Amino acid sequence: MSTLDKRENADMAPPHDHPHTVALPAGSSGRVYETDLPARLDRLPWGRFHTLLVVALGITWLLDGLEVTLAGSVAGALRDSPVLRLSNTDIGLAGGAYIAGAVLGALYFGWLADRLGRRKLFFITLAVYVSATIATAFSWSLWSFLLFRFLTGAGIGGEYSAINSTIQEFTPARFRGWVDLAVNGTFWVGAALGALGAVFLLDPQFLSQELGWRLCFGIGGALGIVVVLMRLWIPESPRWLLIHNQPEAAERIVEDIEARFTKQGYTLAPVGAEDRIRLRARQSTPLGEVVHTLLQRHRQRSLVGLTLLTSQAFFYNAIFFTYALVLAEFYGVPSHEVGWYILPFALGNFCGPILLGRLFDVVGRRIMISSTYILSGVLLLGSGHLFYLEVLDATQQTLCWMVIFFFASAAASSAYLTVAETFPLEIRALAIAVFYAFGTGLGGIIGPLLFGHLIETAERGSVYVGYIIGAVLMIVAGCVQARWGVASERRSLESVATPLSAVAVHDRV
Repeated sequence: MSTLDKRENADMAPPHDHPHTVALPAGSSGRVYETDLPARLDRLPWGRFHTLLVVALGITWLLDGLEVTLAGSVAGALRDSPVLRLSNTDIGLAGGAYIAGAVLGALYFGWLADRLGRRKLFFITLAVYVSATIATAFSWSLWSFLLFRFLTGAGIGGEYSAINSTIQEFTPARFRGWVDLAVNGTFWVGAALGALGAVFLLDPQFLSQELGWRLCFGIGGALGIVVVLMRLWIPESPRWLLIHNQPEAAERIVEDIEARFTKQGYTLAPVGAEDRIRLRARQSTPLGEVVHTLLQRHRQRSLVGLTLLTSQAFFYNAIFFTYALVLAEFYGVPSHEVGWYILPFALGNFCGPILLGRLFDVVGRRIMISSTYILSGVLLLGSGHLFYLEVLDATQQTLCWMVIFFFASAAASSAYLTVAETFPLEIRALAIAVFYAFGTGLGGIIGPLLFGHLIETAERGSVYVGYIIGAVLMIVAGCVQARWGVASERRSLESVATPLSAVAVHDRV
């Protein structure tokens, strides 16, 4: 039986004494530690600690879903606002500003997360988000609205890189795929909240539309303040601490986590000598080494990650940032009723990762990621053709989106999973940021701008062309994953991508 198989029965194994992290003789380029901390984290059963961690950190996707949905749901109100008076193109531009902020925020805060630590960035990025989304509610012109949407996106983009890496580094290997997909799926809980909030706040029977859309953006700010309190107890990633010359702090954190499980009655499985690794401490990773790792050492993985993130970003943002305009322009749905149509749409998106997530750990990454991408593209081609033929009403169009995004949601979530787990620890947050930035920059900015222009033409044929582009991108990405994707299911992060600071046993230290 393999070591991984033995860990499946963690709660059945006899007790043992964990070997401590050992400092080896120092060399000229940094202290070297031999440690079993990553293996000890991987062999833990799922417990209350992991649930609370995922809730406190994963709420980022809920906030993103809230922001994106509000941007779509209030599109009609923004267009009718006597203060802003935005056109369809302006609304598409606002979507692009949000994505541009997310791109730059991911790059900057992702770089900081690898240098300063994951935990510090939790609060910095959340503060940026909360202040910016509240400021959005007080926008007085097109340019102020664009600026605040840009800053809101910067906060969310920064959250993605720090939090994706932290969840990966704390989650046991055998749960990593399902957990990552489920967390990304909470985006659609936020989407539902945004839709419901918009339904009531934009209803002219209760509030004027001008006041209503402003209050909509206050929802995210209020939730963000609650999230700050939820994150106060979260420790720094032990894996990050190990390579940043803080093995004692990492040891204390892992021992504290293990103590939580023993108090709950779990008996933890032993960790064998073969699971120990040697790491050389470093303060930071030179930019040249980052570039070499992405473009040379893991060039194939970089191609896969960029393709997956770019295609899903175009697919999602092009449709989701403009769905309210499609419903209003082609189906005559009033702006205050748009929220009702997003609820089944959000339900399909939420159920996809939840119901399909376990298959990514059992069947495997390569098969599941490629199949969900290709199926999403094929389904969009079919529904886009029906849209072009004018055979769908608003409800039927929404049901088509619901089915498409049941699979597309799992596909998009798996893109973040792929990038987060297939690059080394030292550059994990920055790698997430780089591929999120390039992928979202290429697909996420172009998509809303293109679709905003296509909808402005009021011609179904033009919008159908946009659907075809999105579908083809998803199908191509699925084929790339099938050919070059990494089978990383149920494997430790260190075995999927050897740390840059790893030291072989035979090397001099």
